[in-house]
Amino acid sequence: MDAVQNHSTSRAVSMRKPISPRKLVRYFLLYLLAVALILFAVIPALWVVSASLNPAKSLIGGTFFPAEPSFVNYEELLSSEFFPYAKWFVNSLKIASITTVITVFLTSLAGYALSRFRFQGRRVLMLAILVLNVFPSILAMVAIFSMLQQLGTVIEWIGLDTHAALILLYSTGSMGINVLLVKAYVDSIPVELDESALVDGATPWQTFRHIVFPIMTPIVITIGVLTFIAAYGDFVIARVLLKSSENLTVMVGLQLFQTDRFDQDFGVITAGAVLAAIPIILIYIPLQKYVIDGLTAGSVKG
Repeated sequence: MDAVQNHSTSRAVSMRKPISPRKLVRYFLLYLLAVALILFAVIPALWVVSASLNPAKSLIGGTFFPAEPSFVNYEELLSSEFFPYAKWFVNSLKIASITTVITVFLTSLAGYALSRFRFQGRRVLMLAILVLNVFPSILAMVAIFSMLQQLGTVIEWIGLDTHAALILLYSTGSMGINVLLVKAYVDSIPVELDESALVDGATPWQTFRHIVFPIMTPIVITIGVLTFIAAYGDFVIARVLLKSSENLTVMVGLQLFQTDRFDQDFGVITAGAVLAAIPIILIYIPLQKYVIDGLTAGSVKG
């Protein structure tokens, strides 16, 4: 028996074709390109972290790896009297979190309704969502600014320089494509589950809440993560709408900080960038599997 196994193993090894020089060159170039792309992405991030730990106050001071790393830049950033970084950081977290909750709730309901219910104007509504997503939202900034300026004279808490206006814009602006993603995912869930629940006496809301929504976990997490990152990292809309220092987000605040004190406090600016990146890293890395599953599940299962 052992002789037969050894003979079959040696025969399988002998049948393997040697890798041609052309394939070796191709593999070498692919790995070389992969390493170059990884270094291109990692080195700037490491450089920012290194600069934040460097006591030098200028762009060219010190080395890539500081000889005596310290957290003096972080201490100066958090204790600064001129730039309330902690306030900006909390503002960004608040705006992004509320936007994420509203977007996930509304898009889940809208996507489920478009997938399961048949009503007049359904196709027109989906077509309108597709058409509106073609145009970048930046084209409407002038109209949005004027509208919020006039609306603020009537409803003060939703006018310019308010977080409520920013949350409203982020929530409505991200609903279009997210609704279509949810609809595609719900389409892949068997309708028989809904029918069984209705036969058992469940209402459409109970069916959605207890049966369909738990199955939608990957796409819900995907929308939540992408919405949080987009709202947290936005600069253009926040820069246009927010004016007072105490209402700024961390991205706008860092830009103003960088404009005023780039030469003197480069280490402090990089420390602010590192702290600003922590929430995105803590959210995306543990949930990246769900993000990938959510973006691909609808197309694969449908």
